[in-house]
Amino acid sequence: MGTPVDVSALLAAHPVIDGHNDLLWEARAQAAYDFSRLDVGAGGTPTHTDLPRMRAGGMGAQFWSVYVPTRLTGDAAVSATLEQVDAARMLTERYADQLVWATTADEVEEAWVSDRIASLAGAEGGHSIDCSLGTLRALHALGVRYLTLTHNANTPWADSATDRPVAGGLTDFGREVVREMNRTGMMVDLSHVSADTMRDALEVAEAPVIFSHSSARAVTDSPRNAPDDVLEAMARGGGVCMVTFVPKFVNEACADAHREMVAAAASEGVPEADGVRFAAFERAWVVDHPQPTATLGDVVTHVEHVREVAGIDHVGLGGDYDGVETLPAGLEDVSAYPRLLSALADRGWSTGDLARLTCRNTLRVMREVEAVALDLQSERGPSLARIEDLDGVRPSVRGGDPGGA
Repeated sequence: MGTPVDVSALLAAHPVIDGHNDLLWEARAQAAYDFSRLDVGAGGTPTHTDLPRMRAGGMGAQFWSVYVPTRLTGDAAVSATLEQVDAARMLTERYADQLVWATTADEVEEAWVSDRIASLAGAEGGHSIDCSLGTLRALHALGVRYLTLTHNANTPWADSATDRPVAGGLTDFGREVVREMNRTGMMVDLSHVSADTMRDALEVAEAPVIFSHSSARAVTDSPRNAPDDVLEAMARGGGVCMVTFVPKFVNEACADAHREMVAAAASEGVPEADGVRFAAFERAWVVDHPQPTATLGDVVTHVEHVREVAGIDHVGLGGDYDGVETLPAGLEDVSAYPRLLSALADRGWSTGDLARLTCRNTLRVMREVEAVALDLQSERGPSLARIEDLDGVRPSVRGGDPGGA
């Protein structure tokens, strides 16, 4: 029997870095980004996330998703993404006594010295750059530190996990996006992408990749989860899989119920990648089809599977709070991280293991991505590649998605 873990002391020294939270889109939807109306500093908000609950959860850093739906395309998607980045800045500035903007691993740890939570930004979906490497670099300059290559619908250069395959993974331009992300120091996020896109990105990547909010496909057969061969390749490249809490990704009964709904929607001509119509279908469907419940134990199983396959140095946490309607029993909001850590400690996880899970693995990946970028910038300048040159066509822009999960 190992030494008992003091979870409070653990979190004081190694606070949680969470890879993905959709509070900003909720702030847009609920209050048009007016944080006097959605006062996350006061607590008791109609969201999964506020600052008192983040403190109770032992959180030390949050990657805020600067997500926009894929129904927004072209310039509209870029503008909405910029508004999301602006909202992340406004949130951080409004609560500057508790939050501080961060873009590097060192800045995250500097935030902890002043007893503040680090605010970081990640863009959820390649549609946010509108097939422009210049726009990618501009987002990096604004502080965005990861890009999820797709959301729930394909981009013209990468296949999504929840859309009909078109590219068979990454196109030539998609590979150039990955290379330019490595050069700039923006982490490549493989959540939401198809397994073939995952494999293509891992093949071309020169720096560690992340999954900001995905779980293990061998445990729950969802296309949003990472297969074991991908987890192994991710680990060989030094990356991290931040296990998510989304019920349909961590519980097989929830995944089966979701597949049933997707099939029913498709039979009525509503594909899952068509976000607006699919979301409307889902709202009607669940009225007559009660959904199963996931549990904290389901998440424990996924965390342990990722550790077993990828290794203790390659697992993290990405809850996807405020990106889904329901969460597993025991993990209902951001205050719940100590319960998860206690459950893992009860299963024999040491303080060192849990420290890797909460933040040390993610900090290591951030530092490695930063170091690779410096090396690559000494070797090559900004890529001027265009999708029409590499793939031979201008993008045909596609429709929406069902939300932030």
